Order: sequence, then structure tokens, then C-alpha cells
Amino acid sequence: MSEQAHAHQHQSHSDIIKRLKRAEGHLRSIVGMMEDGRPCVDLAQQLHAVEKAVCQAKRTLIQDHIDHCLEHAVTAASERGENTALDDFKLITKYL
Repeated sequence: MSEQAHAHQHQSHSDIIKRLKRAEGHLRSIVGMMEDGRPCVDLAQQLHAVEKAVCQAKRTLIQDHIDHCLEHAVTAASERGENTALDDFKLITKYL
């Protein structure tokens, strides 16, 4: 779906933005560590931390999308009592 057709903000977006900005700053510091010749183990550890932060931001965004956007898209099906697939999908995405 295009950005214009689905432009909106959710309550979690501000938290996701903060998390991504922290990860961005952390990543910049890692570049500095590399330029300073820091040990590879230190670099790998810091890169792992950034990766985890970005992954958590992604999970939060996907879960928020499912809880708010996708659920509205299947309203008609849920009114007919056909929400089992959506409930299962919500459960599985928590493991992303």
C-alpha cells in the first residue's frame, strides 16, 4: 500500500522513532570505534546491540500494524465470526 494511501500515526510510532534514533547514534559511535581501530570482538558486540534494537523496533511496528491496521481491514470477516486466522497470525508474529 502506498504511503499516501495509508499515512497515519499510531501511539507506538514515537517510541519506535526514539528507539531508531538511539540505534542511529549507537551505529555512528561504532563507526568511530572502527576508525579508532577497536578490537573486532568489541565491534561485533556493539553491532549486535544495534541489530537487536532495530529488530525490536521492527517487531513493535509489525505488531502495531496487525493490532490496528490489519484488524480494521478484516472487520467484515470478524463480524461473520471468521477471525480465527487473524488471531493465529497475531500470535505467530510475536516470534518475529
